[in-house]
Parts: sequence; structure tokens; C-alpha cells
Amino acid sequence: MPESITVEAPRDSAPKSLTRLIEGDADILSAQLQQLRARAFPPSAEKELRKFMAGEAAKLIGISDAYLRTLVLDGVIPEAEKNAAGRRLYSLKQIHDIRDHLGKNKKGYVHRRADGDKLQVLAVTNFKGGSGKTTTSAHLAQFFALRGYRVLAVDLDPQASLSALFGIQPEFDLEANETIYGAIRYDEQQRPLRDIVRKTYFTGLDIVPGNLELQEFEHETPRALTEKSRSADKMFFTRVATSLTSVQGEYDVVVLDCPPSLGYLTLSALCAATSVLVTIHPQMLDVASMSQFLHMTAGLFDVVERAGGNAGYDFFRYVLTRYEPNDGSQSQIAGLLKGLFGDRVLTNAMVKSAAISDAGITKQTLYEVGRENFHRQTYDRAIEALDALNSEIEALVSQTWGRK
Repeated sequence: MPESITVEAPRDSAPKSLTRLIEGDADILSAQLQQLRARAFPPSAEKELRKFMAGEAAKLIGISDAYLRTLVLDGVIPEAEKNAAGRRLYSLKQIHDIRDHLGKNKKGYVHRRADGDKLQVLAVTNFKGGSGKTTTSAHLAQFFALRGYRVLAVDLDPQASLSALFGIQPEFDLEANETIYGAIRYDEQQRPLRDIVRKTYFTGLDIVPGNLELQEFEHETPRALTEKSRSADKMFFTRVATSLTSVQGEYDVVVLDCPPSLGYLTLSALCAATSVLVTIHPQMLDVASMSQFLHMTAGLFDVVERAGGNAGYDFFRYVLTRYEPNDGSQSQIAGLLKGLFGDRVLTNAMVKSAAISDAGITKQTLYEVGRENFHRQTYDRAIEALDALNSEIEALVSQTWGRK
């Protein structure tokens, strides 16, 4: 018989409880992440959005590169910065300014909601991790900002992946009461959401970051529900909606990145939403999990509606994520879902792409990195799929505002 092999785990100098061991590992990892961030975004460790080439800027505005050049030559807009190769570069703020200037004389350039248009609150949700929820939320929020909408992204996930994508490291960059929990808590320390909102490096896109303190809402809500004198403002499912109402005049679109669970935070977000996007990775286990999610959601909504809550939506859509069109089993499941739910499944999908994965390594989205950083065909396929998906969602939003 072969000799048995014994593997000894590394020994600490002194015994530690499991709690202390895990906390120690968390501290070590946090410190390393902070060093990596400082290395990636020196010297202030803050992210900055790249400048856009003239062709990209013109495409975002909705004009030709030649017309953009004419506007510069005629002195209608200021001369742009140029890179070492003499190519014009535009910041997102400059792109917004050009769009606003053109919009004074012609419709179609400015996409903000008009007076009387309802604030669109899009909840991106699924209670199974790995469904591409945060990636979808980040790209969607940035797409709307690039198109000139005033956008608020809200990170409702205690794991704070959306916040990390926007360059916010929860352990170092947030103090107590600096997440949406501060605006929806039940005690006297509640504060206005406006005081919590942060500007981002994306002009026109603000964020309410998240961290572990969001879990407090899950712990405090059961106690609030047992109180005998439950007024309307104590009902948990109204709290996110109420906080958003206080800033609704400042935004056109709000994107809620929900936690991967069906707790009080998620349900409160779903009750605040005007529209819902359920992300689905087209694998059988994920689809089976989604079935349970929908059963549970329907049951909880029934309770909320009987308590006076509103669960009506402008639109409710399923989004295929991490989709590989050449994978036969995924194509079959995508076809099954479209056969079952019809146009409630969006026509376009968020494809699985090495470009999106590679951008994520440096905590960036595909909208933040330039085409020159990737194999061009890989980048073009990914950005084309992303734009098609997000444009389909934009069209749904426009329809709710009575536009074509």
C-alpha cells in the first residue's frame, strides 16, 4: 500500500479563533486591494474617465465626424484637446455641452425627460449570484450617461461590487451612514439621500455606494414590523421609494443594483422600481433557480399589495447575460425562454466576452476602456452587443415617456 501523506496547515505563532482568523484574512485582502487600486490609479487613487476620439464623440452625439469638425472650424464649439498624433480628444462633459448646444435648435440631441415625464427607476435583480447583475447595472448606467441622461446608480448590495467598479473601496472610502441605509433607516440618525449621493468621474452619473452596513436594514426591519404603531413611513417597502422621491427632480434614470437575495432590501427596491430587469444566465441550473425566485417574488408581492403597496411596472423584462451564441445548450435555453415569455425576454443579450472580463480586472467597464487596448474584433463584437442591449432598454424607457 502506498504510504499515507499528511499535509500540515501553516501554524500561527498563537492559536486564533475562527472569527479572528477570518477577520485577519479580510484585513489583509482589503489592504492588498487598496495597494492595487493606488497602483492602478495614481497619485490620488481616484478613477478618471478617458477622453473620446472625435469619431467616438460624434457617434455619441449623433452627428458625423465631418460635421463635428465643421462646428470647430466655424467657431461654434471650442477647439478640442489633441493627442501626440494630432487627433482631437473630447471629454464627456464637452460631449454633453455640444449635445446641449445642438439641442437648442433641433430636437433629438438632448434625451432628458421632459416636464411631466416620470422618473424611471430600473431595478436589476436576480437572487442567484453570477447572473451578471452588477455588470449589467454598471454598463446600463454608463450607457444612459453617455447618451446624455442624468443618471443615479444605487448600490444595494452589501458586497458593493458596483461601488468597486466606480472606484470606491467600501472599507476605506465610506464612513458610517454613507450608503442608502442612512436614508432608509428607522431611527433618528436617518439623513437625506441628497447628502449621501456622490459624483463620479462620469459626467452626468452619480452614485449611492454600498457596503456591509446595508445588512443593518435586513436586521432592523423585522423589529420595525413588530411595532404596534406602524405608520406608513415605517413600512419597509416604501422606504427606498420615499428616499428617491426626494431627489427625483435631479435625474432622468435611476439604476438599482439589487443584492443577490430576496430580502427586505430587494423587495423595497422592487417596490420603488418603475421597471424591472431580471438577469438570466442561460444555463439550466440558473433557469431552475430563477423559477424559485419568481415564485417567491410573486408571493411576497401579494403580501405587499394587500398591505397597500404598489407593484405595477412600466415594463418587466428578462435579460440574457454571459450569453455564448455558439454554445448549443445556451441557444436552446434562450429559445425556450423566448418561446415561454415572448417579448418579455429582450431581443438582445449581454454576450460573454473576453473584452468585458479583461476590463473588469482593472475594475473598469467596456465603456471606460479604449478600443486600442483589445483585439479589435473582440472589442467591436462586445461593444456592439452591449449597445444593442442597452439601446433596447432605452427604447422601452422612451416609450414610457410617450416617445417613439
